[in-house]
Amino acid sequence: MRPALSITEPKQSLGAVAYREIYRRIMTLDFEPGQRLEEKRLMAQLGIGRTPIREALMHLSDDFMVESHPKAAVIVRPITIQNTRATFAALKVLEAGVVELAMRQEISAMLPELEAANHAVKAAIARMDIIELVEANSRFHHAFARCSLNEYIVNCLHKVRCETNRLAYLSYGNEIDPDRSLQTHYRSVIREHDTIIETLKKRDENRLKKTILQHVNTFQQRIIRYMAS
Repeated sequence: MRPALSITEPKQSLGAVAYREIYRRIMTLDFEPGQRLEEKRLMAQLGIGRTPIREALMHLSDDFMVESHPKAAVIVRPITIQNTRATFAALKVLEAGVVELAMRQEISAMLPELEAANHAVKAAIARMDIIELVEANSRFHHAFARCSLNEYIVNCLHKVRCETNRLAYLSYGNEIDPDRSLQTHYRSVIREHDTIIETLKKRDENRLKKTILQHVNTFQQRIIRYMAS
């Protein structure tokens, strides 16, 4: 178990610190699907008071990372086939929508953010830092969502990506497909990210949409294989 996060970092509320640390432990499966999260234990683990813990749990519930049950029990949201199918269906619809909106917007200001996130993805792969890889990948897709210039789509994709980050940790950290090594998968991710940036610059809508759907489908197939193993 990772040590409690420092609560002295600047410009962050205790609730935000608690959210980030609980979220990371859910993402990395330190807190397992279905595990009950007790306030007193979280307080002891994080060194943070009850009110920020409750604030974090409410936020995590809004992001579909935890569920509230009778008698005030809070559990980590299970990973189920039904939830996973719904997650990928939403991801395809929303990211295809981003493509359509981005083609009609001035998005040049977003491109440096995409490029910086993709550079962080490459650096994390070089170091084999799986947590940073997942978080850098999430920043890349958040920047892509912002290309829609639509706060509703950005917020919806944030919630979907909360769940896919947990799945991405499994995808990036495990040899899943005997016919496709992890390093081959990493190269594919980088190549597709590069293509996303290139096609945004060129405003090539058809190629961008094809790349996005291929990107999601590859991810989905890896998770299906993992769940079936």
